[in-house]
Amino acid sequence: MTSPLTGKTALVLGANRGIGRHLALELARRGATVMAGTYDWPADTASLTRQLQEMDPRHRVLTADLQTPTAVTKFFTTLRSHCSSLNYLINNLERGGMPVVHGPYTEQQWDLEINTTLKAKWWVMQQALPLLQKGGSKENLAAVVVISSIAGLIGRSGPAGMIFNDAYAAANHALAACTATWAREGAPTVRVNELMLGLIKTRHAEETRGWGLLDETQRRALHDHTLLGRSGEPEEVVKTVLFLLTEATYMTGSTLRLDGGYLLGGERVPPMPPGVL
Repeated sequence: MTSPLTGKTALVLGANRGIGRHLALELARRGATVMAGTYDWPADTASLTRQLQEMDPRHRVLTADLQTPTAVTKFFTTLRSHCSSLNYLINNLERGGMPVVHGPYTEQQWDLEINTTLKAKWWVMQQALPLLQKGGSKENLAAVVVISSIAGLIGRSGPAGMIFNDAYAAANHALAACTATWAREGAPTVRVNELMLGLIKTRHAEETRGWGLLDETQRRALHDHTLLGRSGEPEEVVKTVLFLLTEATYMTGSTLRLDGGYLLGGERVPPMPPGVL
């Protein structure tokens, strides 16, 4: 059976590590031509390039710091030399500073979190939408998944107050409004949905620097606040993104939360009282 991704072109940002890397490789395995955006961690970028090229020489890895409109414009000029349209975009840019790592804010850290997590995503959408509209049609919709965090709903509070910082939370809170705008702009040929993540092993959990700085009590509190009692696996994020890209064909402008029940945690349902009647 032919994969629905075969012959499609996907831009995956934040692709050299973690969730972005898992997504770039899985989309490539399923037949998409992947344009992978990376920055920092040159060794990871080099290994990703090797893996993608071994699968298909049409895959490309493009490295750029996308914090400014000028940089985003330059990135898309390069991108258009490799593809004339897009079918999918994984808007996975962010740089979340953990309080347990960075401590009190500096202006530089605040701006970094806003610039990457919110502003860069916005500038990217301005450049990507015409390519997505060119790639999509009413019969074969293009699709965008905006990756965000439950930090936008809970802020720096509770057990997560050690790993979710204020600017990062504010930026993620704004992404729901942006997603709604982008869905309106893309309709009827481009669907845009937000995937809001909780504790994922490669993102705010076991495989991050900040997790290692927490003591056992702090780590346990985070999982105790999660109804399913654990962090999510990157593969679970991949499956959800694939659903949003290829199966959720009547969904746009929506937010899907993948957090293992963290948002509902901390409150338990008491037994029903006997009442007085």
